[in-house]
Amino acid sequence: MTVEHVEIRPGAYADSVALLQVSRDVAATPGVVAAQVAMATELNLEVLAGMGFTLPPASPNDMVVALRVDDDSVVPAALAAVDAALAAARKGAAGGGDTTLAAPRTTGSALRRAGGGLALVSVPGASALVEAMDAIDAGSDVMVFSDNVPVEQELAMKRIARDRGLLVMGPDCGTAVVGGVGLGFANTTEPGRVGIVAASGTGCQQVLALLDRAGVGVSAALGVGGRDLSAAIGGISTMTALDRLDADPTIEQVIVVSKPPAAEVAAAVEEYAAGLGTPVRFALLGAGQPDITTQVEGLLADLGVAVPEWPTWGTPAASVGGSALRGLFVGGTLCDEAMLIAAESLGGIRSNIPLSPELALGPDLTASGHLMIDFGDDGLTRGRAHPMIDPTLRLDQLTKVAQDSETAVVLLDVVLGHGAQDDPAADLAPAIAAARAARDVPVVVACVGTSADPQGLERQAQALADAGAEVHLSNAAATRRALALVPGGSL
Repeated sequence: MTVEHVEIRPGAYADSVALLQVSRDVAATPGVVAAQVAMATELNLEVLAGMGFTLPPASPNDMVVALRVDDDSVVPAALAAVDAALAAARKGAAGGGDTTLAAPRTTGSALRRAGGGLALVSVPGASALVEAMDAIDAGSDVMVFSDNVPVEQELAMKRIARDRGLLVMGPDCGTAVVGGVGLGFANTTEPGRVGIVAASGTGCQQVLALLDRAGVGVSAALGVGGRDLSAAIGGISTMTALDRLDADPTIEQVIVVSKPPAAEVAAAVEEYAAGLGTPVRFALLGAGQPDITTQVEGLLADLGVAVPEWPTWGTPAASVGGSALRGLFVGGTLCDEAMLIAAESLGGIRSNIPLSPELALGPDLTASGHLMIDFGDDGLTRGRAHPMIDPTLRLDQLTKVAQDSETAVVLLDVVLGHGAQDDPAADLAPAIAAARAARDVPVVVACVGTSADPQGLERQAQALADAGAEVHLSNAAATRRALALVPGGSL
């Protein structure tokens, strides 16, 4: 028998990434069976309830400490571990050492003291506009990592930035390469003659990974946020980013990668790009459009570079029956791409980011038939870290879909890079092995990354293959392989 201890700490706050590490540190305490320290958001409370904790009333401004321990004697040591881990997190956030100069109190004052530069805004979405505008007022470009920013606020900040000759990357910009420095989840690649404009974080990473495998470097990758090519925003940052890359003499070719855009905005941006001096290739996802891998192969041909054989690792088990393709993604664009490819032969696919409204999943994220879930969507990241950092929700869903007799194959993505989980295979590989031990369902994985990434592409891919998955560098190739294991799915 175990003992449960739950307490609410009113008004206490730490960001979700810090609390993820706190939870892991506390879980390592002797006698602690499970530990979850999180802000008491609606989603986090649902997760805790799903873990079996009984929860008192709490508000999103409160911190909840939930412990399951061997016996009552462990509780004091576990709480001491919570306090120590929280103190360490706060000390790390504040920085150490004395200084004779008071620290800047605002984004703008920090930029003015540093003489300008790029501001990276990573605060709760409700507060992002204030910080971004403070940076714009200081004359700086802004990368808004924050998600859940209202679209009207995005439009306002982008219009003001454009009028001042500045660039807003984001909101929800997870990947960029600026001045040779990778930001957010960027992969490690060599500098080179290609520039990327990306209305997609994981789409940008797929391009980076494929180009790196082909030996082609990237001078700059400017993320513009997944909504920039929507009708509401009109491609404001995309056109500014194209101007920036066109002015860079080291760039010979530009590629624009995006989730499915508004048709009229895509046409306007393509017309704008035609007037630039640097050739621009468009990898815009949509029904009947080439996938990202195909567009990268076209870019390589433009550059006169031979297309390599895209690598694979491992071999999935033979089909165990079932009729449905089940995709569980951390990358929204990779999910979009997989749905577009699969829909050509399978028809409608249910999703929380559906290709058409009638295919929308309910809040329980379950449905009969084919389905694909984007765990990085705004609706699933409120109050918790992105699934490339915290895989908890997807791991739980993997167990469920693998055990479902209707599932013919499970399709996953793993996205590497500087800001991502240190060792994603450490969590995912055992989950794949356990799922296949219970029911020998085939698992196909797109592992997007490079050999120089902190996690190591080959190391991660081989660990997943050793767990029983077939692994591909190309998400499009992984999707087509998964389709081959679904009745009626071969293209």
